[in-house]
Amino acid sequence: MTTYLDKATENHSGIKFSLAPMEGVVDATMRHILTRVANVDLCVTEFLRVTTQLYPPKVFFKNCPELLSGSHTQSGVPVVLQLLGGQPTPMADNAARAVELGAIGIDLNFGCPAKTVNNSDGGAALLQYTDRLYNIVSAVRGAVPEHIPVTAKMRLGFNDRSQMHENASAIQSGGAEKLTVHGRTKKDGYKPPADWEAIKEIADGLRIPVVPNGDISSVAAFEACHAINGASEYMLGRGLLANPGLIRELRSDSGEFSWGELLPFILEFQYAEMTIGLRKHQGHRLKQWLAYLKTHYAEAATFFEQIKRLKDPELLEAALLEEIGRYPA
Repeated sequence: MTTYLDKATENHSGIKFSLAPMEGVVDATMRHILTRVANVDLCVTEFLRVTTQLYPPKVFFKNCPELLSGSHTQSGVPVVLQLLGGQPTPMADNAARAVELGAIGIDLNFGCPAKTVNNSDGGAALLQYTDRLYNIVSAVRGAVPEHIPVTAKMRLGFNDRSQMHENASAIQSGGAEKLTVHGRTKKDGYKPPADWEAIKEIADGLRIPVVPNGDISSVAAFEACHAINGASEYMLGRGLLANPGLIRELRSDSGEFSWGELLPFILEFQYAEMTIGLRKHQGHRLKQWLAYLKTHYAEAATFFEQIKRLKDPELLEAALLEEIGRYPA
């Protein structure tokens, strides 16, 4: 049976680009916008934290509203649901429930470096226990139908890289069909640079595809990473949030977006945020995205300074409309 892993790309080279599951950043609204504008081939949700309970359907739908539309964004891009937790049985039970609700794939998070997550037996903390990685992957693989891909994401290690090969092999042996590797340890945090050569070392020891992740923030960075890894898929995160036209540049489509071209999508993002949650929070995500965009667009830095103290969502909307007016189509 064909799965999302077999989905073809429009890129003549066949290279796929997936959107990283950045917790607290890449929610359903951001996935909707970036799959429309950024030529992404695959999305992974923010993690659903699993402890001991089997969640009711509403929890899954909140984490991944795309379950209600065939696990695809409105642009037709597949969305895989990510689980994070340290106990095999609850992880397996929730994976099975997700599939019952329409998940087309299950991704397992062994890479989150957040202290609160690691102190609660999740994310990168599990990289200290190779056997537990195997047990979790194996349990999830056994709990979902054979045609549903089980994939995983890991870092190079927790405090060091001494277990990176054993951990990757355990994940493969447990039944994962693809492994994304962020080229840092938990201890490294996000301190540059990501170690793309270590990712290649891991890939050379596995049969399953390995997806490099980390610091692929420009055409030059991608070319350097690809020269080392020669992978068929790469995962982009902060670089794509800063420059939504990055994949277009990589595929030699239309080049990067101008600030004026991007503004209507930013406005659409704010309109969507204005329908969610408490009014006082309805500008937070806009400012969060602008914090990424201003690292690439000088105009975004200027606009951020203009609106950073605004809290009323209607005032933010008005500021965006005024900014759009400065860049006529």
